[in-house]
Order: sequence, then structure tokens, then C-alpha cells
Amino acid sequence: MNRNELARIARAMVVTNKGILAADESSGTIKKRFDGIKLESTEENRRTYREMLFTAPGVAETISGVILYDETLRQKTKDGVPFADHLTKLGVIPGIKVDTGAKPLAGFPNETITEGLDGLRERLQEYHKLGARFAKWRAVIDIAKDIPTQFAIDANAHALARYAALCQENGIVPIVEPEVLMDGDHSIERCEEVTSTTLASVFAQLHAHRIYLEGMVLKPNMVISGKKNGNRASPELVAEATVRVLKRYVPSAVPGIAFLSGGQSSPEATLHLSLMNKEKLPWNLTFSYGRALQDTALKAWGGQAANFAAGQKEFAKRAKLNSLATTGKYSSDLESKAA
Repeated sequence: MNRNELARIARAMVVTNKGILAADESSGTIKKRFDGIKLESTEENRRTYREMLFTAPGVAETISGVILYDETLRQKTKDGVPFADHLTKLGVIPGIKVDTGAKPLAGFPNETITEGLDGLRERLQEYHKLGARFAKWRAVIDIAKDIPTQFAIDANAHALARYAALCQENGIVPIVEPEVLMDGDHSIERCEEVTSTTLASVFAQLHAHRIYLEGMVLKPNMVISGKKNGNRASPELVAEATVRVLKRYVPSAVPGIAFLSGGQSSPEATLHLSLMNKEKLPWNLTFSYGRALQDTALKAWGGQAANFAAGQKEFAKRAKLNSLATTGKYSSDLESKAA
């Protein structure tokens, strides 16, 4: 493990004015997205869609890294250039999703454990040869009656730390993603409580596993009301609560925090990030969005070759707005003004 190289890559991933594109949708997830535009999820359609995003004009000005799926890391542009090589040449860091998904946690109804540790060392070695320089592992913590349990939180934190250790051993920066879901009807206070407990457990396990904090990136949820809550907290309260929790539980040695959007609308996720960046903080706060960067681009493209450039324009617009949010300069009125 070359600590200097890990720290260099981690810093580059969370540099101000840029963020990470999460283009690591599994085959099942991308099929759902394509169903929304009535497009068959073939390998070629998936390749074309990803190429539209990765070759968008000016992408390297707002995107620092891209999380790829196993299939995507092995695919090429229409000119025959591997996606990882294309991105690297632009100065965009290729990454790879390495977990195999959240599965039911035996003995704990309605809770999950993320799997994928078996054979991970060998997969990471192969991914490094294919050009990946960071990885991602997502743990899922749901909020409902009687859950989450402390055991489920600790089990997922332990898996995240084991994954992170294997990444760093193989020269790959781990994105550590403990996601507290916003799917329920819980209050922002309940989300703050669960997010606090989760981050406390995650960093205890990272410490126990001797993770080099300067060579990792945290990808957490924002502290936010559940989507089904009829009295959702204001953007200002979301920003305030999220920063409060991060200050309490995230060591300043971590170079940056790249938020997940977690089902927020695109403007909502951008506004929350911008509000947080109005305060001086010990880490860079940026984005690692999937849907919140891609939704409008996917709809503008619609699977039609004639709309390729239109899709790229929409993607570039959302990336630029989120770039502004990393410096606290985004405001909602820019939505209509952005080119």
C-alpha cells in the first residue's frame, strides 16, 4: 500500500468544483431506468448511454471520477477506446462498484447485510489492472418500527471496514458508503439519531481495521426527513443537521465527503449541498450522485441517436449546477438560467 498515492487519489476525487458521477447501476437497476423511457436494456444500449455521459463536452471540468459497473469497466467507446482509458486521458478517475448487493440479514427481519467480500482481493487486483483507482461499497440501513438494530449497523460497518482494508492493500481508494435510507415516514430527528449511530460504528470499525483515513472518501446520506413524512424539514434544517452530525463523527483526516442523493430530486440534492458549503469545514463536501445527475439527461436522450447531444447538454447542465454547489454558489433560480 502506497499511502502517498492513496491520499493523492482521494484528494483528487473530492477536489472543489468537481464531483463523482455514480454510473454503477446494476443490470437490474439500469433496466428500470430504461423502462422509464421505453428502451430495451441491451448491452449496446447500456454502452451507448454510458458513452453519452462520459464523452459529454467539458465533462472533466465538473466531474472528478466515475463509478463504473463491472460490465461498464470492460466496455469501450464506439472508437474502440476502453472507457477507463478514455476517462483517465481526460483526467477523470475511473472507479468500480465491488459489492454484490444488500441481502436479508439472517435472524433480523427487514434488515440487510451487504455481501461481496468473498474473492474481493482477487477482483480488486483485476480491476486495478483494468484501470480502476477507487472502489465503492454500499451498506443499507433502513429506518422503520424497531429497526435498525445495533447489530445490523455494526455488521454492516464491519463489512465496510473489511472492504476498505482490502482496497487499500491493493492500491485502490475505498469509497465508504453507509446509506441511511430516506424511504420511510421518519422525522429528521430520527434520521439524525440513526445516522449518528451509524457513523460512530463505521469509524470505530475503520479504526479497528487500521484504515488510512487520508486515503479514503466517505459517501454518506444527508440527514433528511423520510419521503413519506408529511411535514418534511426545510433545506436549511437539512444542511444544519447534516453538518452537525459530520462534525461529531467524521475525523478531519478524511479528505472529503461525497454525498449520495438517495432519492432526492435533482434540485433538492444540489441545494442541500450548496447550503452546507456556505460554512468552512474541515473536509471538502462534494457530490457522488447517480439519479440526481442523470435523470434529465436520460429523459432528454430517450434512447434516440438524434438526441445524443441533447442528453449530453442536460448532463453537463446538472454537473455544472452541482459544481457551483461545492462552493456554496448554487441557488434555485439558476435552474432556469443554466444553459
